[in-house]
Amino acid sequence: MLQGVALIDKPLGVSSHHVVARARKALGTKKIGHAGTLDPAATGLLVLGVGAGTRLLTYLVGLDKTYHATMRLGYATTTDDAEGERLDGDYGDVSLLTPEAIEATLVVFRGRISQVPSTFSAIKVAGKRAYDLARAGEDVELASREVTISRLVMGAHTPGAGYRDVELEIDCSSGTYIRALARDIGAQLGVGGHLVALRRSMVGPFSLDDAQDVEDLTEEDLQSLSSVATQVMPRWGLTSEQTGELRHGRAIACEGVEGASPVAAVDLDSGDLVAVVDSTGQRTRILMGVPTS
Repeated sequence: MLQGVALIDKPLGVSSHHVVARARKALGTKKIGHAGTLDPAATGLLVLGVGAGTRLLTYLVGLDKTYHATMRLGYATTTDDAEGERLDGDYGDVSLLTPEAIEATLVVFRGRISQVPSTFSAIKVAGKRAYDLARAGEDVELASREVTISRLVMGAHTPGAGYRDVELEIDCSSGTYIRALARDIGAQLGVGGHLVALRRSMVGPFSLDDAQDVEDLTEEDLQSLSSVATQVMPRWGLTSEQTGELRHGRAIACEGVEGASPVAAVDLDSGDLVAVVDSTGQRTRILMGVPTS
Protein backbone atom coordinates (compact mmCIF):
# COMPACT_ATOMS: atom_id res chain seq x y z
CA MET A 1 0.00 0.00 0.00
CA LEU A 2 1.50 3.30 -1.14
CA GLN A 3 1.67 5.84 1.69
CA GLY A 4 3.92 8.68 2.77
CA VAL A 5 4.56 12.40 2.35
CA ALA A 6 6.12 14.17 -0.63
CA LEU A 7 7.76 17.61 -0.68
CA ILE A 8 7.17 19.33 -4.01
CA ASP A 9 8.55 22.57 -5.45
CA LYS A 10 5.44 24.03 -7.08
CA PRO A 11 6.25 25.89 -10.31
CA LEU A 12 4.87 29.27 -11.34
CA GLY A 13 1.54 29.44 -13.14
CA VAL A 14 -0.10 26.20 -12.03
CA SER A 15 -2.59 25.57 -9.25
CA SER A 16 -2.01 23.36 -6.23
CA HIS A 17 -4.78 21.11 -7.59
CA HIS A 18 -2.78 20.72 -10.82
CA VAL A 19 0.27 19.61 -8.82
CA VAL A 20 -1.85 17.02 -6.99
CA ALA A 21 -3.17 15.75 -10.34
CA ARG A 22 0.38 15.38 -11.68
CA ALA A 23 1.43 13.54 -8.52
CA ARG A 24 -1.51 11.16 -8.88
CA LYS A 25 -0.38 10.37 -12.40
CA ALA A 26 3.27 9.98 -11.41
CA LEU A 27 2.52 7.61 -8.51
CA GLY A 28 -0.48 5.83 -10.01
CA THR A 29 -2.81 6.51 -7.08
CA LYS A 30 -5.76 8.84 -6.55
CA LYS A 31 -5.45 9.20 -2.78
CA ILE A 32 -3.28 12.33 -2.63
CA GLY A 33 -3.94 15.67 -0.96
CA HIS A 34 -1.96 18.76 0.07
CA ALA A 35 -1.38 20.68 3.30
CA GLY A 36 -1.98 24.31 2.37
CA THR A 37 -2.77 25.86 -1.00
CA LEU A 38 -0.37 28.00 -3.00
CA ASP A 39 -1.89 30.37 -5.57
CA PRO A 40 -0.91 29.83 -9.23
CA ALA A 41 1.21 33.01 -9.03
CA ALA A 42 3.17 31.61 -6.06
CA THR A 43 5.94 29.02 -6.11
CA GLY A 44 7.71 26.86 -3.59
CA LEU A 45 7.06 24.17 -1.03
CA LEU A 46 3.85 22.17 -1.31
CA VAL A 47 3.48 19.25 1.11
CA LEU A 48 1.55 16.28 -0.32
CA GLY A 49 0.08 13.38 1.63
CA VAL A 50 -0.16 10.02 -0.16
CA GLY A 51 -2.44 7.17 0.96
CA ALA A 52 -2.67 7.22 4.76
CA GLY A 53 -0.49 10.33 4.54
CA THR A 54 -3.60 12.30 3.55
CA ARG A 55 -4.91 11.81 7.10
CA LEU A 56 -1.61 12.98 8.55
CA LEU A 57 -2.06 16.32 6.73
CA THR A 58 -4.46 17.31 9.52
CA TYR A 59 -1.40 17.73 11.74
CA LEU A 60 0.66 19.59 9.12
CA VAL A 61 -1.75 22.17 7.69
CA GLY A 62 -1.57 24.38 10.80
CA LEU A 63 2.24 24.57 10.91
CA ASP A 64 4.03 27.92 10.65
CA LYS A 65 5.24 28.99 7.20
CA THR A 66 8.25 30.85 5.81
CA TYR A 67 8.02 32.96 2.65
CA HIS A 68 10.21 35.11 0.44
CA ALA A 69 8.02 37.87 -0.98
CA THR A 70 8.40 40.82 -3.30
CA MET A 71 6.18 43.75 -2.33
CA ARG A 72 5.58 46.55 -4.84
CA LEU A 73 5.08 49.94 -3.20
CA GLY A 74 3.49 52.78 -5.19
CA TYR A 75 -0.10 51.67 -5.74
CA ALA A 76 -2.70 49.11 -4.66
CA THR A 77 -4.61 46.66 -6.87
CA THR A 78 -8.07 45.10 -6.84
CA THR A 79 -6.65 41.66 -5.93
CA ASP A 80 -3.74 42.77 -3.72
CA ASP A 81 -1.35 41.18 -6.23
CA ALA A 82 0.00 41.78 -9.73
CA GLU A 83 -2.95 40.09 -11.44
CA GLY A 84 -5.41 42.78 -10.38
CA GLU A 85 -6.15 46.19 -11.84
CA ARG A 86 -4.57 49.30 -10.39
CA LEU A 87 -6.79 51.07 -7.88
CA ASP A 88 -7.15 54.83 -8.16
CA GLY A 89 -5.96 56.61 -5.06
CA ASP A 90 -4.13 59.57 -3.63
CA TYR A 91 -0.79 57.81 -3.29
CA GLY A 92 2.25 59.49 -1.81
CA ASP A 93 5.52 59.81 -3.72
CA VAL A 94 7.19 56.44 -3.34
CA SER A 95 10.55 57.88 -4.42
CA LEU A 96 10.67 59.82 -1.16
CA LEU A 97 10.45 56.71 1.00
CA THR A 98 13.62 55.87 2.90
CA PRO A 99 14.60 52.38 4.07
CA GLU A 100 14.38 53.73 7.61
CA ALA A 101 10.74 54.78 7.09
CA ILE A 102 9.85 51.36 5.68
CA GLU A 103 11.61 49.59 8.56
CA ALA A 104 9.74 51.73 11.08
CA THR A 105 6.47 50.65 9.47
CA LEU A 106 7.43 46.96 9.43
CA VAL A 107 7.73 47.09 13.22
CA VAL A 108 3.95 47.62 13.39
CA PHE A 109 3.36 44.34 11.58
CA ARG A 110 5.59 42.12 13.70
CA GLY A 111 4.01 39.96 16.37
CA ARG A 112 0.31 39.28 16.82
CA ILE A 113 -1.73 41.39 14.39
CA SER A 114 -5.29 41.65 13.11
CA GLN A 115 -5.55 41.06 9.37
CA VAL A 116 -8.44 41.24 6.89
CA PRO A 117 -7.84 38.58 4.21
CA SER A 118 -7.73 39.56 0.56
CA THR A 119 -11.14 39.76 -1.08
CA PHE A 120 -9.87 37.48 -3.84
CA SER A 121 -9.28 34.54 -1.51
CA ALA A 122 -10.63 31.01 -1.10
CA ILE A 123 -12.44 31.87 2.14
CA LYS A 124 -16.09 30.85 2.00
CA VAL A 125 -18.84 33.43 2.47
CA ALA A 126 -22.34 31.97 2.76
CA GLY A 127 -21.08 28.76 1.17
CA LYS A 128 -19.33 30.45 -1.77
CA ARG A 129 -15.66 31.28 -2.35
CA ALA A 130 -14.87 34.94 -1.80
CA TYR A 131 -13.01 35.17 -5.12
CA ASP A 132 -16.08 33.86 -7.01
CA LEU A 133 -18.27 36.50 -5.41
CA ALA A 134 -15.71 39.23 -6.11
CA ARG A 135 -15.34 38.22 -9.76
CA ALA A 136 -19.13 38.33 -10.09
CA GLY A 137 -19.02 41.96 -8.99
CA GLU A 138 -20.51 41.41 -5.55
CA ASP A 139 -19.30 43.32 -2.52
CA VAL A 140 -17.38 40.99 -0.25
CA GLU A 141 -16.75 41.82 3.40
CA LEU A 142 -14.43 39.46 5.23
CA ALA A 143 -13.95 39.44 8.97
CA SER A 144 -10.52 40.24 10.36
CA ARG A 145 -8.50 37.43 11.91
CA GLU A 146 -5.62 37.22 14.34
CA VAL A 147 -2.32 36.03 12.82
CA THR A 148 1.26 36.07 14.02
CA ILE A 149 4.22 37.48 12.08
CA SER A 150 7.19 36.16 14.06
CA ARG A 151 9.82 37.42 11.61
CA LEU A 152 9.57 40.21 9.02
CA VAL A 153 12.90 41.21 7.50
CA MET A 154 13.44 43.75 4.72
CA GLY A 155 15.85 42.89 1.92
CA ALA A 156 16.85 44.50 -1.37
CA HIS A 157 15.06 47.49 -2.92
CA THR A 158 14.54 47.78 -6.69
CA PRO A 159 13.20 51.16 -7.93
CA GLY A 160 10.95 51.42 -10.98
CA ALA A 161 8.84 54.00 -12.80
CA GLY A 162 6.44 55.14 -10.09
CA TYR A 163 7.03 52.17 -7.80
CA ARG A 164 9.61 50.43 -5.65
CA ASP A 165 9.95 46.68 -5.18
CA VAL A 166 11.00 45.55 -1.71
CA GLU A 167 12.09 42.01 -0.83
CA LEU A 168 10.72 40.56 2.41
CA GLU A 169 11.51 37.42 4.42
CA ILE A 170 8.51 36.34 6.50
CA ASP A 171 7.90 33.72 9.18
CA CYS A 172 4.21 33.57 10.01
CA SER A 173 1.40 31.50 11.42
CA SER A 174 -0.83 29.38 9.24
CA GLY A 175 -3.67 31.41 7.72
CA THR A 176 -1.60 34.56 7.14
CA TYR A 177 -2.28 36.24 3.79
CA ILE A 178 0.95 37.69 2.42
CA ARG A 179 -1.00 39.62 -0.21
CA ALA A 180 -2.95 41.31 2.57
CA LEU A 181 0.30 42.02 4.42
CA ALA A 182 1.76 43.80 1.36
CA ARG A 183 -1.49 45.74 0.92
CA ASP A 184 -1.54 46.85 4.56
CA ILE A 185 2.14 47.85 4.67
CA GLY A 186 1.62 49.98 1.56
CA ALA A 187 -1.47 51.59 3.08
CA GLN A 188 0.37 52.30 6.34
CA LEU A 189 3.14 54.02 4.35
CA GLY A 190 0.56 56.05 2.40
CA VAL A 191 1.81 54.89 -0.99
CA GLY A 192 -0.27 51.76 -1.64
CA GLY A 193 1.17 48.31 -2.04
CA HIS A 194 0.60 44.83 -3.44
CA LEU A 195 2.37 41.51 -3.85
CA VAL A 196 4.25 40.75 -7.08
CA ALA A 197 6.09 37.52 -6.20
CA LEU A 198 5.86 34.86 -3.50
CA ARG A 199 7.90 31.73 -2.77
CA ARG A 200 7.28 29.43 0.19
CA SER A 201 10.47 27.96 1.62
CA MET A 202 9.36 26.25 4.85
CA VAL A 203 6.30 24.51 6.27
CA GLY A 204 7.07 23.81 9.91
CA PRO A 205 10.32 21.77 9.88
CA PHE A 206 9.99 20.83 6.21
CA SER A 207 12.24 22.71 3.79
CA LEU A 208 12.12 23.62 0.13
CA ASP A 209 15.74 22.41 -0.02
CA ASP A 210 14.38 18.85 0.19
CA ALA A 211 11.62 19.35 -2.38
CA GLN A 212 11.57 18.23 -5.99
CA ASP A 213 9.74 18.68 -9.28
CA VAL A 214 6.43 16.81 -9.29
CA GLU A 215 7.21 15.44 -12.74
CA ASP A 216 10.16 13.52 -11.28
CA LEU A 217 8.26 12.12 -8.29
CA THR A 218 8.62 8.38 -7.60
CA GLU A 219 7.61 6.10 -4.72
CA GLU A 220 11.21 6.16 -3.45
CA ASP A 221 10.92 9.91 -2.88
CA LEU A 222 8.17 9.60 -0.28
CA GLN A 223 9.06 10.32 3.33
CA SER A 224 7.72 7.72 5.74
CA LEU A 225 4.74 8.57 7.93
CA SER A 226 6.80 7.93 11.07
CA SER A 227 9.63 10.27 10.04
CA VAL A 228 7.15 13.04 9.23
CA ALA A 229 4.97 12.57 12.31
CA THR A 230 7.89 12.54 14.74
CA GLN A 231 9.10 15.87 13.39
CA VAL A 232 5.88 17.60 14.45
CA MET A 233 4.79 15.70 17.57
CA PRO A 234 6.27 13.68 20.46
CA ARG A 235 7.32 10.06 19.74
CA TRP A 236 6.08 7.07 21.74
CA GLY A 237 8.02 3.86 21.07
CA LEU A 238 5.82 0.75 21.15
CA THR A 239 6.68 -2.82 22.04
CA SER A 240 5.31 -5.51 19.75
CA GLU A 241 2.58 -6.20 22.29
CA GLN A 242 1.55 -2.54 22.46
CA THR A 243 1.58 -2.34 18.67
CA GLY A 244 -0.83 -5.28 18.49
CA GLU A 245 -3.13 -3.71 21.06
CA LEU A 246 -3.29 -0.38 19.24
CA ARG A 247 -3.77 -2.02 15.85
CA HIS A 248 -6.84 -3.72 17.31
CA GLY A 249 -8.15 -0.38 18.50
CA ARG A 250 -7.60 -1.00 22.19
CA ALA A 251 -6.81 1.86 24.58
CA ILE A 252 -3.60 1.28 26.52
CA ALA A 253 -1.55 3.23 29.03
CA CYS A 254 0.90 5.65 27.41
CA GLU A 255 4.39 5.66 28.90
CA GLY A 256 6.86 8.51 28.67
CA VAL A 257 4.68 11.07 26.90
CA GLU A 258 1.72 11.26 29.27
CA GLY A 259 -0.46 14.32 28.98
CA ALA A 260 0.45 15.07 25.36
CA SER A 261 -1.67 15.25 22.22
CA PRO A 262 -1.10 14.45 19.45
CA VAL A 263 1.56 11.77 19.93
CA ALA A 264 3.18 9.60 17.22
CA ALA A 265 3.00 5.95 18.31
CA VAL A 266 5.85 4.17 16.49
CA ASP A 267 6.64 0.45 16.50
CA LEU A 268 10.15 -0.01 17.89
CA ASP A 269 10.90 -3.06 15.75
CA SER A 270 9.78 -1.84 12.32
CA GLY A 271 9.95 1.93 12.83
CA ASP A 272 6.46 2.22 11.31
CA LEU A 273 3.86 4.71 12.48
CA VAL A 274 1.09 2.68 14.12
CA ALA A 275 -1.22 5.51 15.16
CA VAL A 276 -1.51 9.11 16.25
CA VAL A 277 -2.92 9.17 19.76
CA ASP A 278 -4.15 11.45 22.52
CA SER A 279 -2.44 10.61 25.82
CA THR A 280 -4.03 13.30 27.98
CA GLY A 281 -6.25 10.77 29.76
CA GLN A 282 -5.40 7.72 31.83
CA ARG A 283 -5.44 5.60 28.69
CA THR A 284 -4.68 6.52 25.09
CA ARG A 285 -7.33 7.59 22.63
CA ILE A 286 -6.60 6.79 18.99
CA LEU A 287 -6.91 9.89 16.79
CA MET A 288 -5.63 8.28 13.60
CA GLY A 289 -4.89 4.65 12.92
CA VAL A 290 -2.46 3.62 10.18
CA PRO A 291 -3.24 0.52 8.10
CA THR A 292 -0.48 -2.03 7.75
CA SER A 293 1.37 -1.96 4.44
